Amino acid sequence: MLARVQSAALVGVDAVPVDVEVDVSPGLPAFTIAGLGDASEQDAKERVRAAVKNSHRDVPARRILVNLAPADIRKEGAGFDLAIAVGLLAATGQLPPAALAGAVIVGELALDGRVRPTRGVLAVALLARASHARCVLVPEENAAEAAAVGGPAVVPIASLAEATQVLQGMQPARAPSPPAVVQSRDDVDMAEVKGQAHAKRALLVAAAGGHHVLLIGPPGGGKTMLARRMPTILPPLSDEEALEVTKIHSVAGLVPPGTGLLCTRPFRAPHHSASRNALVGGGSMPRPGEISLAHHGVLFLDELPEFHRDVLEVLRQPVEEGTITIARVQTTVVFPAGFMLVAAMNPCPCGHFGDPHRLCTCTPPQRDRYRGRISGPLLDRFDLHVEVPRLSPADIVAAPAGESSGTLRARVAAARARQRERFARTRVGSNARMGGRHLRRFCVLGDAAAALLRDALERLYLSARAYDRVLRVARTIADLDDAEQIRTAHVAEAIQYRALDRPAARPPVPQMPASAGVP
Repeated sequence: MLARVQSAALVGVDAVPVDVEVDVSPGLPAFTIAGLGDASEQDAKERVRAAVKNSHRDVPARRILVNLAPADIRKEGAGFDLAIAVGLLAATGQLPPAALAGAVIVGELALDGRVRPTRGVLAVALLARASHARCVLVPEENAAEAAAVGGPAVVPIASLAEATQVLQGMQPARAPSPPAVVQSRDDVDMAEVKGQAHAKRALLVAAAGGHHVLLIGPPGGGKTMLARRMPTILPPLSDEEALEVTKIHSVAGLVPPGTGLLCTRPFRAPHHSASRNALVGGGSMPRPGEISLAHHGVLFLDELPEFHRDVLEVLRQPVEEGTITIARVQTTVVFPAGFMLVAAMNPCPCGHFGDPHRLCTCTPPQRDRYRGRISGPLLDRFDLHVEVPRLSPADIVAAPAGESSGTLRARVAAARARQRERFARTRVGSNARMGGRHLRRFCVLGDAAAALLRDALERLYLSARAYDRVLRVARTIADLDDAEQIRTAHVAEAIQYRALDRPAARPPVPQMPASAGVP
């Protein structure tokens, strides 16, 4: 007898439909799983056999064939166990096949028949809603996550026995438990940072426009402390953003059991020893990396020059486009990567270059090699280069508390509201994502502001990309001031945030002797 059960497989951060076909026929006893499954799927036959037996059901000594269709999509993980077991019971007459109509089933089975949580349940629930399924059976720990989507009825399942009784109507389906409360990051506050008014202002501008920031300063100046408080001044996630963030974390298996939608903006801080695949994602079946887990949040790279150069270079495309494309022989996956990049570095290997109170022991070649670990094109993609000097004794001992994160968040939210109104008819989400057409339309400068920016171009040798970034930052500063027109003061402040473009921050350009000209 043949039975068919609806399930789903993960491809990137999305779920695709999979038909679990179970055929039981006469012949020598065998249990075969076909359909391009990985090792965990081949092991599923042993888990299913034990779970069915320990649920007081029969596994016939016949030829059992399971096909996961379509066969050209690679499947991984143990999320098909429950669907295979239910299909086996239907194919052997222990469960009416009509009970499976319109049900999407996912879950891993323990040997005693319990249902264990699995990855990507939120994506499966979104697929079930799009396909107008009647209900979706998910592990009990994942039910709150699936229920956040809305749409088909979400049925939490604790065991294979409960699944069969619910499908047959012998037991009413339980409602998902209320989602657990996720603790926010209210334990840190920007008011705790002493001094560093210039750096705080720069982070406020960055948060208001979604700009990338590079913090440069000696050890102990507060670079990491500032960066870790960046999410506290960002506005709350919208419903759509929360759904995207939760889906990515669900696919990565990082949503705590019993949790619904994640409501806090992600903050990811990978160690400088992280590999390229860990940062951008990868594997034979690509999974999201740190830049995708930081989507709609902050990616913090501390000790930026200590990262391997090939790891840093792969950031250039996602920083510009907000996505990362990973190509493999079997599939090509596009992961979202709309993060704010915040990086920190010392000015030299010893960290004391430019410090008036500590002697730098590095030679000029050592400083050049240290900064040379970060390519010019990557540095050019930072909207703001911010100097974070060492705190003075007065700042350390008696500096008054600055503005709280709540106050700064309100100013950021007001600036973001202006941007949403400005870009309502476009696909641009923030000032940092403006293209050339939007810059020409929304960043019109007066004569004095244009003259100032033109002078900065000549003195700082800004690239065309850096010129555009100055305009975007100036537009954000104007939004913080609730100004429709970009004024000269806004352009001047935006230029001040290009610390690495100043002549003092770059080695002198060698001049070619006049006699060396080519005749």
